[in-house]
Amino acid sequence: MIIGIPKELFAGETRVPFMPASVKKMAQAGAEVQIESGLGQALQIPDSEFTDAGATVASDRAALLGNADIVLRLRKPEIAEVSQLKKGSIHISFLDPFNEAELVDAFAAQGVTSVSMEMIPRTTRAQKMDALSSQASLAGYAMVILASERLDKILPMMMTPAGTISPSRVFIIGAGVAGLQAIATAKRLGARVEAFDTRPVVKEQVESLGGKFVEIDLGDTGQTEGGYAKALTPEQIQMQLDGQKKVCAQSDIVITTAQLFGRPAPTVVTKEMISAMKPGSVVVDLAVESGGNVEGSVAGEEVVVDGVKIIGLANMPGRVALNASDMYSNNLHNLLLEFWDKEQKIFDLNMEDDILQGCVITTGGELVNQMIKDVRAK
Repeated sequence: MIIGIPKELFAGETRVPFMPASVKKMAQAGAEVQIESGLGQALQIPDSEFTDAGATVASDRAALLGNADIVLRLRKPEIAEVSQLKKGSIHISFLDPFNEAELVDAFAAQGVTSVSMEMIPRTTRAQKMDALSSQASLAGYAMVILASERLDKILPMMMTPAGTISPSRVFIIGAGVAGLQAIATAKRLGARVEAFDTRPVVKEQVESLGGKFVEIDLGDTGQTEGGYAKALTPEQIQMQLDGQKKVCAQSDIVITTAQLFGRPAPTVVTKEMISAMKPGSVVVDLAVESGGNVEGSVAGEEVVVDGVKIIGLANMPGRVALNASDMYSNNLHNLLLEFWDKEQKIFDLNMEDDILQGCVITTGGELVNQMIKDVRAK
């Protein structure tokens, strides 16, 4: 099988979807790997490193897409490029399938099997393929580093001849993968860390990392079977905001990581809460690309509201692009090798498998993913 990897064209994307180490693994498995010239340019990886690993280099992007049996990339493609894909080929990337109905329909019309990396099930067997988690973990780290650089204070307590400096207070809203990494990073930097999540089950995880879990009684909340937070009622949302306001007012840094799978991000920091914070405080909104957690945050920008810096910069994993690329590339080759037929040297699209049932969106000219079907039927 020919595996084709085109360059990422999305403005500002610093990550590379497939790294030389992964090329080597797939070449050893018997695949023919073709990369677009300049694939590793964002990380200053020359084409020669890919060819040394077993890839060939193509300068014609359209030909690369048209010849490939499997296309690997990071960002979702432009709809115009879907028509360049070979019928019966497999396309694997982040797709945002809940919000990209036209793109999904284009894959079906072209007869392409589309695989969404967002939809990899959160099961033990699929952990090594879970790109959402791998990228979120790095985002959690990057958010704390960015916030600490923007804050006009140090994070740790420091005892000096001139007096003792109190530790900065960091409040993290949302204790999923990104939030837990943010807690761990802020704690390692010496901050006093508090965290809140609508799922009481994560309290033990927060405390194991040295954070204090903020108790706000919201009644019955819980999480989905996939481990995501459930949507709250309007009454629960108001109780959450009231409880968080007091903590935000005392915090130097507030980091929001609350996202709902397949839906716009909830607002967890309001303008009223911002106005209650100390001037010079910093708020980082990880969910700015999916609607935003913070009122007043602007995608791709840093703004100041009532003296508080609100950071809405996109692509947090891209701020540590080398590690993010390595991890995403590993996720991809782990997915390929999990279903690789070693004798025939092909990707075995076994639609009886629970992992593929979860992440395959279209195949055989049809929309086949049950979760996306259910959303469309509503």
